[in-house]
Amino acid sequence: MDAVLRPLLVLFGTVALTAVIGWAIDRALHAADTRHPDTRLWGLLRRCRAPVQLLLASVTMRVAYTAFNLDLRRNDIVLTMLASVAIFSAAWLTIRAAGAVAENSLAHYEARTTDLARVRQFRTQLAMIRRVITGVLALVAVAVSMLLLFPGLRTLGASMLASAGVIGIIAGVAAQSMLSNLFAGLQIAFGDSVKIGDTVVVDGEWGTVEEMSLAFLTVRIWDDRRLTMPVSYFNSKPYENWSRGGNQITGTVFFHLDYATPVPALRERLRKFLLTRKDWDGRHWGLVVTDTTPTTLQVRASMSARNADDAWTIRCAVREELIAWLREHHPYALPRVPTSPAAVAPEAARALPAQAAPGRPAEAARREEDAKAGEDAKAGEDAKAAEETGGR
Repeated sequence: MDAVLRPLLVLFGTVALTAVIGWAIDRALHAADTRHPDTRLWGLLRRCRAPVQLLLASVTMRVAYTAFNLDLRRNDIVLTMLASVAIFSAAWLTIRAAGAVAENSLAHYEARTTDLARVRQFRTQLAMIRRVITGVLALVAVAVSMLLLFPGLRTLGASMLASAGVIGIIAGVAAQSMLSNLFAGLQIAFGDSVKIGDTVVVDGEWGTVEEMSLAFLTVRIWDDRRLTMPVSYFNSKPYENWSRGGNQITGTVFFHLDYATPVPALRERLRKFLLTRKDWDGRHWGLVVTDTTPTTLQVRASMSARNADDAWTIRCAVREELIAWLREHHPYALPRVPTSPAAVAPEAARALPAQAAPGRPAEAARREEDAKAGEDAKAGEDAKAAEETGGR
């Protein structure tokens, strides 16, 4: 009976003790967060409650196992599992604590500066550092658990270290793509080519960089789709970064109009319309004829905006406004596509019976005129025949 009760008492006592200690640590962090509202660190550290309790439970159980002379059938396996849990919980605690420090540093940096580009760059660097730390700690925890806690693997680890050069070459060749993405991610994180929050155009898709890892980069497209691409793409192929050098951007709208378009009046209408728009930042605007075709003019309207979202909105608004204004006040300025001969007024057709009417081919007019002359000649012959018959 004692062999069953003692392990149960130790187990429940350890769980209760770690729960109380975890609750006390959480209350202490909450009190510190209340006393120091100028920093978020103490509030963020409250996320470490679960790994702290797991670490305390595994360590306490490991100590109690020896202190209370607990003897189970599989002592070696139990001790090994407790040590493994302690190692992984310590790595988990370190990752959570590093994340709390990183978020607090980012919050302080955002409060001290108004340069959004520098804030996005710092956020990208912190995200990359956190991922590197997470990967390294996870690898170390697995290696320590396997090589130090399982004696059978120590000999294997020693032999692997002896041939580390050959294995490194083979692993480098086999994981060439993964390593290239890894180094490309580090290069982008500590460079200035693309950052989290930048507006980019990749493969004809326009969106915002939402997430960046050591291997992949996610772009949130304007219609809420996600475009996931390898990080190495941004080091090997061209792309557009509309946030590089500032968020301000100039939007353009193109029109194909008739040659009779009143361009000065259209330019004045654009100016008056932009003055009513809040998404126009007032830096510059313009309306010019940029090209001509045999049937139309190409007119370009340009206007500046504070960011890419405002530029898209004002481009759509300008396009709708100018087309509606032309349709209402100058409908002749809209492009026309001739699909049939133009209609001719009856007065003009009677005034010019022998000439081709405007919009009608000359050959068709001549055929009609010949047909009419033939009909007149036949009518004359019929009248003459009728007179001769009546005389007889």
